[in-house]
Amino acid sequence: MRTQKRPDRDGGTLEQAKQVCLRLLTDRAHSRAELTERLARHGFRADVAEAALERLAEVGLIDDAAFARQWVASRHTHAGRGRRSLAAELRSKGIGEAESSAALAAVTVDDERVRAAELVRRKLRGTEPPADRLDRDRLMRRLIGMLVRRGYDGGLAMAVVREEMAAVAHELSAPDPADDDPMLTS
Repeated sequence: MRTQKRPDRDGGTLEQAKQVCLRLLTDRAHSRAELTERLARHGFRADVAEAALERLAEVGLIDDAAFARQWVASRHTHAGRGRRSLAAELRSKGIGEAESSAALAAVTVDDERVRAAELVRRKLRGTEPPADRLDRDRLMRRLIGMLVRRGYDGGLAMAVVREEMAAVAHELSAPDPADDDPMLTS
């Protein structure tokens, strides 16, 4: 079991605070605000924490703008988050408005539409087509709700769900080309 160095009675040393931050940064990137909070929870004095964070920022280990860009790219691509959800996540991580806006600008409306369509297609894969209008409407509400909870705009969610459900319905109603091939039907 790994023992964690706790700051001494006078609020810790600069070296101890840097070590705590470096351990945290080996797992994943952290914002300056996250590291500040963690150092406070560990009992470091504010001046010791600030000096440690300033030193780590000087050497490039803490960069909120780079953190925001990486967070947005990762969460949009891998978790399917929309801009609204990403903005809330960045606020919760203590990222400032300027860094947040710059990072979110990398996700265009087209990017959101493509990712939302992928999510809907994945949910529709393997599902039975709705038997009637009531089932279709229920499925549409579920899919739109899923996208809105992930931070996509309601209008975009509705448009994407309609498009994807229409595409699935078209695929299901399209005749099988093998039916017209006399070689395959004999």
